[in-house]
Amino acid sequence: MTFPPLLPLTARPRDEAHRVSTPLELIFDLCFVVAVAQAGVELVHAVVEGHARSGIGNYVMIFWGIWWAWMNFTWFASAYDNDDVVYRLVTLVQIAGVLVFAAGVPSAFESHDFLVVYIGYVIMRLALASQWLRAARHAVDPAERRLCRRYATGVLACQVGWTGLVLAPVGARPWVFLVMALAEMAVPVYAEKDLPSQWHPHHIAERYGLFTIIVLGETIAAATVAVKSGVREHDALGEVLPIAAGGLLLVFAAWWIYFLVPAHDRLTSSRQGFLWGYGHFLIFASAAAIGAGIEVTVEQAVGGTHLSAFAAASAVTIPSALFLLCVWLLHARYFKKGFAEQAVLPAAACAILLCTFAGRWAVLAAGLVAASAVALGVWLTASGAGSGSGSTAGSDSRTPS
Repeated sequence: MTFPPLLPLTARPRDEAHRVSTPLELIFDLCFVVAVAQAGVELVHAVVEGHARSGIGNYVMIFWGIWWAWMNFTWFASAYDNDDVVYRLVTLVQIAGVLVFAAGVPSAFESHDFLVVYIGYVIMRLALASQWLRAARHAVDPAERRLCRRYATGVLACQVGWTGLVLAPVGARPWVFLVMALAEMAVPVYAEKDLPSQWHPHHIAERYGLFTIIVLGETIAAATVAVKSGVREHDALGEVLPIAAGGLLLVFAAWWIYFLVPAHDRLTSSRQGFLWGYGHFLIFASAAAIGAGIEVTVEQAVGGTHLSAFAAASAVTIPSALFLLCVWLLHARYFKKGFAEQAVLPAAACAILLCTFAGRWAVLAAGLVAASAVALGVWLTASGAGSGSGSTAGSDSRTPS
């Protein structure tokens, strides 16, 4: 058996050709989705049992922690992945950390006990800090060395701050989360103020796209389990079939719309990269929440909860509308020409929200609206009917979708 040799952990060229995700990055993503799935399951339980407010609050905190740890690794790997033995082993430690994190998700939801979640985060963040320190040791440019050390120091300092989720009174923990989340997001801004890291635009866009696919896949899996339960345990095929059809249309449309345009064309600077990368928290969280919402609507349809049809439907329509709006805001709008093309996604998001009032047909109606938005976008782009004097400047690279 041969192992990759030990290599200096130095920055890779930003214009490197044929840069793609590695098998290690893919297994990393799959293990993170275990935590995403746990968060979704607990969100469903909280909403079905009538604790939607606390459930949504916990979901936001847990999902933010998952997303931030994933994003930290992803951007570091885009700049410094040398795929040697040490790099692989440290990455595997981070994967172990997220599995510990996932094991603590139920306790965080049920009793606001974040100890196991915190331990998992400690494992992940210590491993990440060691990677930054290793990169600093191999850096030749003093500015790059400062960048790496700032990242390592920021990660470790914030990890100390996260102890507040364990030690602070339960009522104060949301405020601890808010302060620490802002502090965490400030670390990259501070670290890269003198020199941007060498992340690769095509690689970053691919990594985010792959994680979007995995999250949508988890949504399909969660919805499938819910529909199966509704049919086998409650013999309610007529009630769950419209939900299943609408949910599938929503996921298909979400995939189509997300990959509508080449996102990497917008990633031309660190400022744009930060805005785009940070904005994906809402995209990932809403995509995962769609699956949880479908489970809630199935529970409501078979009498498994006292939620009204309106409340259950909103668990699907609100995250679906949020997903469409965020994709439009982050990159789709830059590739639209004319008012008609620009209006498709915002109008579809508003229409999906109105579907909440459709009762037991709400999910199917939302799915049909999303599918219609895709079809309309295809027609406008292919025919040029959406172009006009009010077109928005963007790339000339356009896809017939």
